[in-house]
Amino acid sequence: MARSRPWLLCCCLFWGFICAVALVCLCVALLADRCSGGFRRAAVSADSLLCSEVGRNVLQQGGSAVDGAIAALLCTSVVNPQSMGIGGGSIMTVRNKTGNVKVYNFRETVPQSFKANLLNDCPTTFRLSTGSQWIGVPGELRGYEAVHKQYGKLRWAELFKPTVRLAREGIPLPAFLGKLLHSDIVRQHVEKSSLCEIFCNKNKTVLSKGDMLKFPKLAETMETIAEQGANAFYTGKIGHDLIQDIKAAGGTMKMEDLRSFQVQVDNAWTVPLGNSQMHIPPPPAGGALLAFILTIMKEFSLTSDSLVGDKKVQMYHHYIEAAKFANGQRRSIRDPVFDYTKSADHLIDPSFIHRIRAMISSNLTHENAYYLNIKPSSDHIGTTHVSVIDEDGLAVSATSTINQLFGGTVYSPRTGIILNNELADFCGRADTLRAGERPPSSMTPVILESKSGGILSIGGSGGSMITTAVALSIINHLWLKMSLKDAIAAPIVFVDSKNNVNFEPGFDKHVIDGLRALGHKDGTWKYFFNVVNAVEKENGCMVAVSDSRKFGMSAGY
Repeated sequence: MARSRPWLLCCCLFWGFICAVALVCLCVALLADRCSGGFRRAAVSADSLLCSEVGRNVLQQGGSAVDGAIAALLCTSVVNPQSMGIGGGSIMTVRNKTGNVKVYNFRETVPQSFKANLLNDCPTTFRLSTGSQWIGVPGELRGYEAVHKQYGKLRWAELFKPTVRLAREGIPLPAFLGKLLHSDIVRQHVEKSSLCEIFCNKNKTVLSKGDMLKFPKLAETMETIAEQGANAFYTGKIGHDLIQDIKAAGGTMKMEDLRSFQVQVDNAWTVPLGNSQMHIPPPPAGGALLAFILTIMKEFSLTSDSLVGDKKVQMYHHYIEAAKFANGQRRSIRDPVFDYTKSADHLIDPSFIHRIRAMISSNLTHENAYYLNIKPSSDHIGTTHVSVIDEDGLAVSATSTINQLFGGTVYSPRTGIILNNELADFCGRADTLRAGERPPSSMTPVILESKSGGILSIGGSGGSMITTAVALSIINHLWLKMSLKDAIAAPIVFVDSKNNVNFEPGFDKHVIDGLRALGHKDGTWKYFFNVVNAVEKENGCMVAVSDSRKFGMSAGY
C-alpha cells in the first residue's frame, strides 16, 4: 500500500483555490467591462457616430477629455456645418478630477463697429436672420487654445488631423444635413447664397443623398491653424482673408476685433438639486434659466409615480407653468461685464423660487402678463453639444454654435469658413448692444454630481429648445428614474416665446388633452431640433447617449 502524501493534497488544494479565485476575478472583470452596455474607461457623445469616434480615438491615443471634445467639435464642423464651426463660438464647462468646475465662455462678441439701429432689423415672426450685419467676432479657436493649454495632453496639431482629412477627402452627405438641405426653410437660403459653393451641385441645386461633401478650402485653413496655432486666425493671413470676405459681403468687422478677442473664464454657479449638485455656466449663458426651472420642479417632489395617470398631466402642467415664468425672465440674461443694472442672481435665489412656486396653481393657467412676460423674444434653432469624460475623471460639457442654421449664410471663399449670425441673439432680449458684449444665450452645458459620486455631463442644442430639452432630460433621469437613453428620447413639450404650448410628435395624447382642458393654448411650432447628448459615470461604469433625433451615436472604451 502506497504511503499517503498530505503535502501533495495540500498543494493541489492550494493551486485549486488560486485557480478558483483567478476564475472568479476574471468573471468579475469581464462582467465589469461590460458595464451593462456602457464603457469602463472613457466616452464621448457628439452629434454623429463619426465625430464621437474621432473624439474616442483621441482619448485612446492618450488625450484628455478636453482634447477629445475639441477633436469631436472640429469634426462636427464638417459633419453638421449648419450647427457650428470655427466661424462661431462655444461655452465649455470643465470639471477637473479634484472636483473644481470652471466655465470657459468663448462665444462671439459684438465688433467695435456695427450697424446703427441693428436691432430694428430683428424679425417679428420666425425666420432666419441672414446677412453680414449679424456677424459676431468668432471665438471658437481662441477658446480651444485656452482650454488646451490648461488641460490638453496631445499636441494641438493632432486634434486637427482627422477633420483636415475628412474635409479634404470628403464624406458622403450626412443624413441629417441632407434632410435639412431639402427642407423649405433651408434650401432657398443655401441655393441663393454663397454657401452654394460647397452645398450645391454644378447645376446650383443642393446636394442629395449619395453626393460627396467636401471642404477643400477649409481643410487648408485648418491645416495652417494646426501648424501655426490660433494666431494664424486672429493675427495672421487667415484672419486678414476672413476680414476681406466679410467686408466684401457688406460687414463691418476689422482685424482689431479678431486681435482683441478674449476668452472669459469663470467659476461655475452651483445649484443644489436634491441629492445632486448642478454646475451651470453663469450669464450670459442660459444656465440660470435651466436652474430656475429645475429648482421650481424640485419643489413638487417628483418620483416615477408622477408618470401615472392624471399625475402625469399635473407634472407637465407644473412644468409648463415654470417654463412660462422662465420665458418672462429671459431678458434678465445679459453679459454682466456690460450690464450692471440687470442680474440673473435672483433666478437661483431660494426666496424668489419659493415666491414663483407659490404662484403656480394646480388647476389653471394665466395670461402672459401673470408670468412677468412683458416683451417676448423670438425663437430660433441651431447649435451642437459634446459631452466627454476621460480615464482620469476629467469631465467636459461643451455647447458650440454659429447660432441659427448656417449662421447668417455668409461663406468666406478665401478661408472656407461659414460665419455666424450671433448678434441676432440680442433680438427681443435687449434694447441695446455694445462693442465687445457677448449676446444672451440659451446654451447651457452643465455637469451634475450626485452624493454617491456619480458624474453627469449633459447639454443640448436646438436654439430656444435647449432649455426645455435639457431640463426635461434631467427631470426624466434624476427624479422620474428613466434610463439616460429613455430620458433623452422621451418626446418634449416646448413652451414658445408667446407661451403657447407645442408638443413633439409622439407626445402622450392623454396628457395633451388634460393640458388643453386646463387652458393651455396650442402653438404652431414644427421645428423640433431639440438634441441632448450626455455621458454619465456611476460606480466605475459609463453610459453615453447621443440623441437619435440627429441620428447621433456615442463612442467609448
